[in-house]
Amino acid sequence: MRMENINEQEQLEQEYLTQTPNIQWFPGHMAKTRRVMKESLKLVDIVVELRDARIPKSSRNPEIEKIVGDKPRLVVFNKADIADPAVTKEWQEYYKSHGVRTLALDCRSGKGLKELVPAVRQELHDLLEKRKARGMESRPIRMMIVGVPNVGKSSLTNRILGEQRVIVSNVAGTTRDAIDSYFENETGKFNFIDTAGMRKKSKVDDSIEKYSVLRATMAIERSDVCLILIDATEGVTEQDTKVAGLAHEAGKACIIVVNKWDLVEKDGKTMDRMREDIRRDLSYMTYAPILFISALTGQRVTRLFELIQYVNNQATTRITTGMLNSVLADAQTRVQPPTDKGRRLKIYYMTQVGIKPPHFVVFCNDKKLFHFSYRRYLENQIRSVFGLEGTPIIMSIRQKGEEDA
Repeated sequence: MRMENINEQEQLEQEYLTQTPNIQWFPGHMAKTRRVMKESLKLVDIVVELRDARIPKSSRNPEIEKIVGDKPRLVVFNKADIADPAVTKEWQEYYKSHGVRTLALDCRSGKGLKELVPAVRQELHDLLEKRKARGMESRPIRMMIVGVPNVGKSSLTNRILGEQRVIVSNVAGTTRDAIDSYFENETGKFNFIDTAGMRKKSKVDDSIEKYSVLRATMAIERSDVCLILIDATEGVTEQDTKVAGLAHEAGKACIIVVNKWDLVEKDGKTMDRMREDIRRDLSYMTYAPILFISALTGQRVTRLFELIQYVNNQATTRITTGMLNSVLADAQTRVQPPTDKGRRLKIYYMTQVGIKPPHFVVFCNDKKLFHFSYRRYLENQIRSVFGLEGTPIIMSIRQKGEEDA
């Protein structure tokens, strides 16, 4: 970088600073900043330092190198759209010559934002390779967003990803294919599968739409968690029940997400009434938590990640045979097994044989005596003790010499 341009830039910064609030790192502020950063450094892999592209020198923490030390660092010049591009480029070349990776972007317009994650991964290349070699790369949670056309699946995905990954339109069926979007944040790694909306059969009248429905069904099968999106302004529709039914029958962990909550006129009981309506219309999915959001405004969207992790963990829960049979014994003491024509159902023991969803096998004397109401009772007893919120349960009934029921 030419020395005359550095001096010229410094003069420009001084002129700018005389017209704007000065950026000062006074002792108290500096001490607190240094302390907080040092405490946080051990928790992160890389430091992203944001600067004003118009005043890259004055907008930096003067002790940043000392504080960061050997920790990987990426310097980001924000507001690059209103800075001199030639000077910004020279600053980037200057830092590159000193072994510091940089990136120029504008957060408001999003220009250059797509380069941020790749730049971070490039800076962490060696670390990521070491983790990969040690088998520390965890598979992301594959999560699918399903719902009727125009319910807001694409808007939600874009809000989460922070970019227009999929087309957003008021015309139903704009998103005709299943789209995978990998995403990471502080809660973990995710793979979002945004699918084409499921339509009424009468409207599936062309080969492309039929293929989209097929892809959506296939996407459910390879997902870990399904978000059942419901339009708050319409409530549960016929298509919603079909979509939710597909996810339920596939044994997928589910979250019922009520979108467009910002458009609903509310009183003190609006949310409770909506929740009751959903529980009534999706009575087979009482295990699924309900979250009210607005993909447009971002209301409660971040809460989704906690719920996704939670229900995914619930779906992978393993319960020992001893604990299961303790619950089984207590349940039979509370409510005795049913009888039929003088014959009483005898339950010998229960064991878990699978996860995603949790699969339990109950061994008894005669599975014909195992009424569905008692099966539902045992399921409720298991949930009351072990939770298993957000995931369906499979309960198979077996008697000696016969297949599962």
